[in-house]
Amino acid sequence: MTPADLLRHVESLPRDTPRHKELEQALQIGVGFGRAWYGSQKEHWLRWLAEYSGPRAYGRTPRGERPARYVYNHIRCAPMLFWLAEAAGVPDDLLERGYKTVVQHKSADGGTQCAALRRVIPWAEILAVLEV
Repeated sequence: MTPADLLRHVESLPRDTPRHKELEQALQIGVGFGRAWYGSQKEHWLRWLAEYSGPRAYGRTPRGERPARYVYNHIRCAPMLFWLAEAAGVPDDLLERGYKTVVQHKSADGGTQCAALRRVIPWAEILAVLEV
């Protein structure tokens, strides 16, 4: 799957999901906190993916086309990853484990939180629900 393919999937997902908002509140990260420029995690994904092959929102340097798995594995915002999993329909038991895992890493940086979440909800789980 390419980032463009993932973008098309994200466009079809619901904007709001309940648990990712709880996670934003618990971590004080995301919409309404800090320097968040986006109004939802869906918008965060849409802009991230839309700009992935160009100069990009975060000043990243393009290094050729990367697969969507690479994108997922390099996100550093746990609520962003969690929203994708929740909106795409990852099973509730994995969402619950993922939520608890991230909250246990509340004091850690975004990279550490996301790494912990990806151990519970790896790209293969996301891919499985998106390709149904």
